[in-house]
Amino acid sequence: MPYLESLRVFVRVVELGSITAGGRDLRLTPAVASNRIKELEKRLDVRLFNRTTRKLSPTEVGRAFYDHARKVVQSLEDAEAAASSFSSQPHGSVHISAPLGVGKRVIAPLIPEFVDTYPDVSVRLRLSDRKVDLLEDNLDVAFFVGRPPDSNLKLRKIMDTPRLLCAAPDYLERHGTPQVPADLARHNCLLLRYPRSPEWYWTLRTAEGARRVDVSGSYDSDDGDVLTGWALAGRGIVNKPRFDVAAHLDAGRLVEILPETPPEPAMFGCLYPHRRLQDSKVRLLVDFMLKRCRQSLSSPARRPESA
Repeated sequence: MPYLESLRVFVRVVELGSITAGGRDLRLTPAVASNRIKELEKRLDVRLFNRTTRKLSPTEVGRAFYDHARKVVQSLEDAEAAASSFSSQPHGSVHISAPLGVGKRVIAPLIPEFVDTYPDVSVRLRLSDRKVDLLEDNLDVAFFVGRPPDSNLKLRKIMDTPRLLCAAPDYLERHGTPQVPADLARHNCLLLRYPRSPEWYWTLRTAEGARRVDVSGSYDSDDGDVLTGWALAGRGIVNKPRFDVAAHLDAGRLVEILPETPPEPAMFGCLYPHRRLQDSKVRLLVDFMLKRCRQSLSSPARRPESA
């Protein structure tokens, strides 16, 4: 088992690019993770990594070994998943990711309830508004809000989430309130952008159907909460899921604009590799989250107004 654990550490260090990150992902200290790598190199009598003060990269032998080690680790995880499906009490870790906003306000608050129900399962949550690669990042489930990517992954839809455009009252006092979609061209729009991000325009629902509106502004970020903060500071107009800014709307800190032509709703759902669903803890988490997320977002306190 120590050898297999060393293989796990080696695989995650290669994938995450550092011993510290690989160890943290497996809940090991950097010292323990480093010792696992050294033990593996000693056993194999080869150097698996080239080390400098700034960079850690696999050697040629390390790259070749990784291709086989990853298959071994994956086969072991599949075997453990198959065995756990026969257990009445699931156990082990589930790795999930979610966008920052929905992760903080919807997913994270539900995790303690799931762990209370299944105390032998630990949940490792990663939050980011960037696109993730489930296989490369070794994730079991990835939640998303928006257009689902084309992939061979299994998709489960939770619900369509209404979106809206909003801004702070003082921004609207200084710059005026847009009356029609074309007015957005004269406003500072706060955009969610990162490599391969699609947000160079907003798609609004009009009486004539969906309409693409090109938008621009002085601010963009890959963190949706940063955009909300800028909107609250009176820096521009932001396009957000209604549940994400509901408290600010209720308190009057943000004001909805163009309510007759809102952005198109965004799908809220999750993706996971087909084979991961044979693992009972993954299947139970997906079913739990779908049910509880729908209940949470449909509660009177969070139920969006019809748009």
